[in-house]
Amino acid sequence: MTKKIFIFLSLFAICLCGNAQVDTRPVVGVAQFTCGETSPYTGLVTEKVVEMLTNTKRFRVVDRTSIDKVKDELELQKTEAFIDSKNLVEQGIAVAAEKMITGHINKIPVYRMKNTNETVRGYKASVSFQMKVVDVATGLSTEATSFEGKASKEMLSPESAVNEAMQSLQSDIFEYFRVNFPVTANILKILTSKGGSAAVILIGAGTEQGIRIGDKFTVSSIEILEGKPYPTEIGEIEVQKLSGESFSECKVPGKIGKAIQDHFDAKDKLKCSLIIQK
Repeated sequence: MTKKIFIFLSLFAICLCGNAQVDTRPVVGVAQFTCGETSPYTGLVTEKVVEMLTNTKRFRVVDRTSIDKVKDELELQKTEAFIDSKNLVEQGIAVAAEKMITGHINKIPVYRMKNTNETVRGYKASVSFQMKVVDVATGLSTEATSFEGKASKEMLSPESAVNEAMQSLQSDIFEYFRVNFPVTANILKILTSKGGSAAVILIGAGTEQGIRIGDKFTVSSIEILEGKPYPTEIGEIEVQKLSGESFSECKVPGKIGKAIQDHFDAKDKLKCSLIIQK
């Protein structure tokens, strides 16, 4: 009986592994922010950026807070832990970051708020820093973007005051991620066709990725030439309905419907990239 149970559990585990989906989201690392002055709260700022990046649910975020140089990431990826990993998420296996977010804190003042008798009743804080995205493979980076948080309300501890100051920047930081990491999605299904042309398609991006009705995507067909993706733009589609957290229904203009239908039927690789309205 024990042997039968063991075999059953083994087969069940194999089935679960076989049905597991590979996480294809971009892998992003966050390096420990540097600071022009010694501050015990530098790590809190970095941790808050990691938290906000993770909450977008668009990335696999890897812990690189102990590494503050992009060259260290390159050296790390040469180690045995990364050989043949191909960025797959596996328990206990290191994941190589494709992009690194680095930052420098300009100032992070924390103020003691005192009663008339000079006892401390609470704390306020503010924070100012710059952030940029570095491509690990090329070493190229975006221009540094500055963030200046509002002074926090009075809090019970210095740490909570710094977190409150960071929270005031949440919408600005989310917008930074949206612009610097445009959403991409696959065409999953053609919902409606007219005369052999796609009219409405389903893509794999929804509210979870911040997609809204009226957003537009550029559709491109992807060829692999000498091991590298070569995109050919087909045209634009527009989101007309959000279908849950992970899907959107998009209207296809008649002029590109036939091309999308033909590529989809031929099982060509198609990529949809969100058009950023700055």
